[in-house]
Amino acid sequence: MIGKLNRPVQEIKNILIIDDNQSISKLLSRFLNLKGIEHTISSNGQNGLSLIRQGKFDVILLDINMPDFSGYDVIDSLEKEGRLKDENIFLFTASNIEKSEEENLLKRGIVGCAKKPIRVDELLKLIGI
Repeated sequence: MIGKLNRPVQEIKNILIIDDNQSISKLLSRFLNLKGIEHTISSNGQNGLSLIRQGKFDVILLDINMPDFSGYDVIDSLEKEGRLKDENIFLFTASNIEKSEEENLLKRGIVGCAKKPIRVDELLKLIGI
């Protein structure tokens, strides 16, 4: 399910990937390199949150299940700071998310959600690349 972008962009040029699965991050990185899209990879939620606070990304691909500081922790922190709706956060996760939880996250400010496994080209199409 996809909502509308919280912060509209004319062209997606800079993506942040926050995912502890290095294989998935490397695969996404290869595709983004082929498309000429700048991207940054963070393997944990705490570092990803710091990167969000430091700069503007057109889209953030966020895994929910990560050890120590989860995607939910990132979402909660940004919401407490009043920044969640300023970011285009797209959940990309293997976790089982109930339809009601997905709808709640969309209302809070998440842009959309995709379930792993998904083909990289399909994921990029979903986020507008």
